[in-house]
Amino acid sequence: MQIHLKTLGCRLNEAELETWAQAFQAAGHSISRDPRQAQLVVINSCAVTEDAVRKSRQLIRRIHRDNPQAKLVVSGCYATLNETEAAQLLGVDLIVGNSDKNRLVEKALAELNTDSMPAMSTEPGEVSLFSRGRQRAFVKVQDGCRYRCTFCIVTVARGEEQSRPLQAVIDEINALHEQGVQEAIITGVHLGGYGGDIDSNLSELVRAILANTAIPRLRLGSLEPWELPKDFFSLFENPRLLPHLHLPLQSGSDTVLKRMARRCKTQEFAEIATQARALIPHFNITTDIIVGFPGETEQEWRESYDYIKNLGFGHIHIFSYSPRQGTKAAEMPNQIGQDVKKQRSRQLHELAETLKQQFIADNMGVTAEVLWEGQTETPDDQTTRYFGYTPNYLRVACDVANGVELENRILPCRLIKAEDGFVAGECSHIIIAA
Repeated sequence: MQIHLKTLGCRLNEAELETWAQAFQAAGHSISRDPRQAQLVVINSCAVTEDAVRKSRQLIRRIHRDNPQAKLVVSGCYATLNETEAAQLLGVDLIVGNSDKNRLVEKALAELNTDSMPAMSTEPGEVSLFSRGRQRAFVKVQDGCRYRCTFCIVTVARGEEQSRPLQAVIDEINALHEQGVQEAIITGVHLGGYGGDIDSNLSELVRAILANTAIPRLRLGSLEPWELPKDFFSLFENPRLLPHLHLPLQSGSDTVLKRMARRCKTQEFAEIATQARALIPHFNITTDIIVGFPGETEQEWRESYDYIKNLGFGHIHIFSYSPRQGTKAAEMPNQIGQDVKKQRSRQLHELAETLKQQFIADNMGVTAEVLWEGQTETPDDQTTRYFGYTPNYLRVACDVANGVELENRILPCRLIKAEDGFVAGECSHIIIAA
C-alpha cells in the first residue's frame, strides 16, 4: 500500500512522521511523496494559532479533493482539540488523538479496510528517511509539558509529560545512523523537562547518546531557557554536540514575560547567552519573539526591542500575537490592534536581519565542517552547487566541479561571503581530498 504522510507545525510533528514512516515500512508498506498516488494519507495537524487551525482544515479538504479514494487519517493538535469538527470534515476516516499517537500505525492498519496486503517485507535498514532526506533526522524523545504559558494551547493538546527511555532513543539513533543519517536532531514539546518522569534529565540523555552512538552530529531542538541543567554547557566540550541552541525568549520585557507566565527573566537569559558564547566560539543562539502581546505598551516594546538588539541573535522567528481560544492570553484586556502589530513586526524583522548579518560577518574566514546535502542548482555547465549546514547552523553553498559528489559527506569549507539566503563557501581545497 502506498502511504503519504503530511504535517503542519513544529519539528516534533515532523519527528513523529519519521517514526510513522518507518513503522509503516516495517509493516511492508511504502511511503509515497505524492498524495494523489496514495491509498492512505496521514495528516499530522497543528493548532498553535487560529491560523494554524484554518490551515489544518484547508489541508484536510485539499487532500480529500485531490484524492477522494484515499483513506484519510488525521492526528495532531487540531484533531485533538477539535476532534468533533475534524471528524466531520469530508473524507476523514479516522481521528487519532495525541494520546494515541504511538499507536497510530497500528490503529490505521487495524481499523481501516484498505483491501491491500503488503507487496513485500522491508529489509531492516532499507527505510527511506522522511523528514530530512537521508542527511538529518528528527528524533522525538519527549512529549507533553508541565507548564502553561498564557499564549500556548499546544501544551493543553499534548497532555502530561512523557519521556522515552534512554535505550529506546539510543537504539533509534543507531538505526538512523546505519541508514546513512549523519545528524540527529533531538526534539520534544518540553525538551528541557526530559527525564522528569523517569528519574533522568537532559544532560544524562545527551551523555548517553554521545557514549553509545557513533552518529557524527547531534543537535538539540527548541529548548526552554529556564530548564538548562547546571552542567549543561560542559556537554559542548564534545564537538559532536553542535554549538547551536534555539532558546525561545518571546519578549525582551520582563513585565510582558510575567503576563506570558514565562519562567526566565531577561537577566537570566542574558547570562545563559554570555556563558555559551564565552565557552564555545561562534555559538549560535536563535530565538522566538511574539510582538503585540496583550497589553504590550510602547515602553515595553522599546524595552524588548533594545534588549534584543543588545543581546544579538543569529536568527529570530517573529510572530505577531494571535488570540487562541482556550488560552488565558485570549481573555486578557488591552488586546493590541493589527496596525500596531504590523508596525512592530516590521521593525523587528529589520533588526533581525541586521543581527543575522552581524553574526554571519563574525563567522567570515572560519573553516567549518559542513554536512553537505543534495545538489539543488547548477550555476553553469562546469560546476554543481551543493548546500549544507555548519555545526552552528549557517546555511552554506559550495560550487564544485561536475562529477564531485558531496552529498551526505561532512567536509570542511571556508566561509567567505554572505549571499541572499546563504553563505558562500570556498571549497576548492577539499576537492583534492574528496
